[in-house]
Amino acid sequence: MYEHSSTHPADTTSAADRTAPMTRHPQSPFRRTVWRTVLPAVAAAGISVAGFTGFAHGSEVGGATTGGHSATATELSHDSSARTVRAAGTGSVRQAAAADFPTWGTRWVVHATADAGSPAVGMINKTAPGQDRITADYQVDTGRKVCEGSSCSTFMAHLTGPVSGFLSVVAVDIPQDRLPGVPVRGGGGQPQPQPGGSREEMLNRAATWLTANNGAQVPYSQAKVWKDGYRQDCSGYVSMALGLPTPGTNTVGLATNRGITRPLSVGELKPGDLLIDASGDNNTRHVVIFEKWNNDAHSSYTAYEQRGDHGTDHRTLTYGLPGGDAEFKPYRPVKFGD
Repeated sequence: MYEHSSTHPADTTSAADRTAPMTRHPQSPFRRTVWRTVLPAVAAAGISVAGFTGFAHGSEVGGATTGGHSATATELSHDSSARTVRAAGTGSVRQAAAADFPTWGTRWVVHATADAGSPAVGMINKTAPGQDRITADYQVDTGRKVCEGSSCSTFMAHLTGPVSGFLSVVAVDIPQDRLPGVPVRGGGGQPQPQPGGSREEMLNRAATWLTANNGAQVPYSQAKVWKDGYRQDCSGYVSMALGLPTPGTNTVGLATNRGITRPLSVGELKPGDLLIDASGDNNTRHVVIFEKWNNDAHSSYTAYEQRGDHGTDHRTLTYGLPGGDAEFKPYRPVKFGD
């Protein structure tokens, strides 16, 4: 284990760090009911919802819960955009109303998959309730209830705007526990593949850190983030290459979150796949990006990695191969769709 215990420790973040609950301000059932029932009528009348700033939903992500509101593993997601989003296309007013909804509260997290434990891809209503409207094309019954005050729902909506991702229906200012007129797909909280991105694009992104530091490699750090917002350790680097939300997930998350990767065999490795050692602690865990086999015997391969005492590297490795470090297991990013 000397190769990655002494030269490239992994990251110090934990799965709990990535899904820290949001701090919520106390809110009476009356204010909650008024907001969820009055706002749709106000919006329908053409009055801007951005002016209703008195009903804050929460503060910075990562605080403790207050006012008796639940903020457990069913963390809510959201993404930001200070603009109003209307249903795309030239459909009728009835069609638009079925896909376009007002929101309430602040700092709702939008997730990568229909799973409140999946990575955040953005936030809505960053500074004011109703700052963002959401456009949804379908919704998923996750089977996991999320409650805010007296309102509860097991549904998460797939947003096409203002960002793409999944948002708890509790964040939508409607009296129902699901979005009216929006198709229901899937269920059971099964992760949905992350959209977009090719293997070539991932490898090109990985290569940028080789010269990003004024022509030199990005230095390794478990505590610092680079100019692009990603943590400067191995998992932060891979998160950057995959285009995951900043500052990046950790090594355990890359290996265990089925919304990000799935396991495969060594013989199935393709450019852009990962080899991960998710065991041990931050001084032993590590992840590298497979680029290509070096020979027909598949006795070694070329990979990108962010390693301790060096930084970004592009070199020959044998992790996960016979005679190499057996702790490394192969995984495929689900965004590639195969």
